[in-house]
Amino acid sequence: MFDSYTDTTLKFYPDRCINCLRCTQVCPHGVFTQGNDHAELAYPASCMECGACALNCPVQAITVQSGVGCAWAMISAALRGKNMDSCECSCGGGEDSCCGQQEKKAPPCC
Repeated sequence: MFDSYTDTTLKFYPDRCINCLRCTQVCPHGVFTQGNDHAELAYPASCMECGACALNCPVQAITVQSGVGCAWAMISAALRGKNMDSCECSCGGGEDSCCGQQEKKAPPCC
């Protein structure tokens, strides 16, 4: 099962890596570190799936489905004027909402 707090869509293909280290320079969470022959995926669980590493990799040694992780959730909440730390997002409402409360006519968060 996918655990959104530790699992990510980040995939690294070290055999494609040319050791340009762009991923180490653009990653805001230091997911990649310098290695001998190629970059090293040191802290994959720290990835917030922003996509900066994949966009800057000249040889497509990194893929990530940006728009699904916490970076997207924070940006989306900010654009919608929502507070990530409160119960303003109903995830569709009902008993099984992210807040655990029943809310009427609330839009889904995504």
